[in-house]
Amino acid sequence: MSSKHLGKGSKLPPPVRGKIRLYSNRFCAYSQRIHLVLDSKKIPYDVVYINLSNIPDWFYEKSPLGKVPALEVESGDVIYESLIIADYLEDIWTTHPLYPRDPLQKAKDRILVDQFNRITGAMYKLLLSSNRNYADDYKNVVIEGLATFEKELGNREGPFFGGHKAGMLDYMIWPWCERADILKLFCSQFLLKTEQYKRLMEWRTLMRDDPAVKKSYIDSTTHMKYMQSYRAGAPDYDLISA
Repeated sequence: MSSKHLGKGSKLPPPVRGKIRLYSNRFCAYSQRIHLVLDSKKIPYDVVYINLSNIPDWFYEKSPLGKVPALEVESGDVIYESLIIADYLEDIWTTHPLYPRDPLQKAKDRILVDQFNRITGAMYKLLLSSNRNYADDYKNVVIEGLATFEKELGNREGPFFGGHKAGMLDYMIWPWCERADILKLFCSQFLLKTEQYKRLMEWRTLMRDDPAVKKSYIDSTTHMKYMQSYRAGAPDYDLISA
């Protein structure tokens, strides 16, 4: 495992026998999705962290677009795109299933993951766009989207989208919920009326205690420091290295 993010001039670490390999980045929300799936299913894996501002030449042989996450299996085949990887892991490692057994409910959960993409897109625009003229539009997308998920939690059998324990939908949206507090720092006008999202706030608290979440969790202060470095044009991927 590489504890630091590898960049140009680095050597590809040798494979670890008996483990699949995840090419990741500590501050990439899409990569965290796969850490959550791997850890929740208790799959042995090795991690190589990639410096996305200074991508090693050898990494393009693994992921032609230089994207993380990328998963390399023992055969040497590599797949990428977080949802594709998550589905692959669910299909191959059938213990600790994360999707609902009902195909219709599984399809509905996939639709919700797709809907959540609108929220994440608006979040990034709020954080990174210098054009404040559309800030209210982005904010409304987030507010309306969260209202949909608040309502959906009320229709579930337990406090999680997966019912009485976290499932695939929970893990696919968690990374952005973990990062939600950085909106307060960079978008001072972005204040949620938390009483409108009582179930989501309770869900967020429970998710922090989930064993898989704990393994990749980064506190809000560190997320904010990273975002400050990113906005300054020099992302510090090694703010944490353990």
